Amino acid sequence: MRIGELAARAGTTTRTLRYYESRGLLPARRTGNGYRTYDEDDLKLLRQIRTLQDFGFDLEETRPFVECLRAGHPEGDSCPASLGVYRRKLAELDTLIEQLTTVRAQVAAQLTRAEAAVPGGPEPKCELGGHV
Repeated sequence: MRIGELAARAGTTTRTLRYYESRGLLPARRTGNGYRTYDEDDLKLLRQIRTLQDFGFDLEETRPFVECLRAGHPEGDSCPASLGVYRRKLAELDTLIEQLTTVRAQVAAQLTRAEAAVPGGPEPKCELGGHV
């Protein structure tokens, strides 16, 4: 298939495909007249990249998965390098969750402190932009 068809089937743009090609993630095969040509394996590769990016992986983190697929494995996450990326991403997510948990506790404490400042009193009136 040609680049426009692959882009449409993958739900992306031809510009994105050219970018992936320039980054070495998508093979650059050409016909005799210079047109890029792709197959179902390329579509599978693009779907793997898209899924990982939807999970928050940056483009470079998808490389081991792409290489795993290119090596002939049925799934991009069945190689040791891919598993390593999963482990690093989980550690990163755990750190973010810890940070968010700390921030949440701080906001909850601030709310508790603010509510205690007006015990039994009327709800404070807030005016935004001069409207009552």
